Amino acid sequence: MLQRFLLIWLLFGSCTALLWPHTGISFDPFLAIGGSGIHWLLVVIMFCIGTLLPVEEVNALAARWPTVLSGTAVQYVSMPVLAWCCVQCFQPEPAIAAGIMIVGCVPGAMASNVLTLAARGNVSYSVSLTTSATLLSPLIVPAVLKLTIGDNIEYDPDKALRLFVFRVVTPVIAGHLVRRFVPAISQRLLATSSVIANLSILAVIAVAVALKRDHLDDVAGSVAGVLAVINLLGYACGYFSGAQLRLPEGMRRALTLEVGMQNAGAGTALAIELFGEGSAAITPCILYTFGCMLTGTLLATVWNLFPPTSEAEQAQK
Repeated sequence: MLQRFLLIWLLFGSCTALLWPHTGISFDPFLAIGGSGIHWLLVVIMFCIGTLLPVEEVNALAARWPTVLSGTAVQYVSMPVLAWCCVQCFQPEPAIAAGIMIVGCVPGAMASNVLTLAARGNVSYSVSLTTSATLLSPLIVPAVLKLTIGDNIEYDPDKALRLFVFRVVTPVIAGHLVRRFVPAISQRLLATSSVIANLSILAVIAVAVALKRDHLDDVAGSVAGVLAVINLLGYACGYFSGAQLRLPEGMRRALTLEVGMQNAGAGTALAIELFGEGSAAITPCILYTFGCMLTGTLLATVWNLFPPTSEAEQAQK
């Protein structure tokens, strides 16, 4: 139920965080968690994702690496380029520009796997893309940020590298090793990992909203339009690149959702870590979470009405 109505829960949690001062309660649980709490929540999220990665899917990465890496390349080329082009066109303030670039650089979100299932796409390919992009993120993300952020805002690429290694990739690997080699524990984790990961994602976004509640209205409108352009063009790049790669329809749908839906939870933690809790760079990450969940859900709903007709594609799921 939590996964099925994740967008609704996301809106509820964020609105609660935004309006909490109006409740008259002096203790603010969102600010109590703060930026340091977000970092630990990110570790929990990535560990849970690791436990959810099927062993056979990870094993299959070696067998079909050309298809997986080509899809990952589409994501790590198209989204940063789209983000950079939008920054150049709209010229937002440096902190907002940095946040937009972070949105464009982070790997795909776990929600893309669920929405691929709803879209009758190739779930196996979606999981493989998420795994590949996450494992490559410590190499790709800091390098792309260093090339695109420029000198307008102070940025430490080594810090970004450490963040992705120790708080993104290492927990994923640890979680997957538990699933692979400790089946007694992994069976128990499978029943709860998805719920814990989703609750943690909701908490990350709610805390980020609370940290920026006094300034969110100032830039939300103008930034939302830029992010919508990146999101929709990301879907277009994913789908038409899949056509150029001659992927079946089910795999094209998986690639489309993987490219357009970014891991804004990781992006939020990265923005807080690099630029501080008060930085405007957090705002694009918050807004993109809502945007990609909304558009991804709508796209999956439409595609659900038009299943791939090929029997071979149905067998790939």
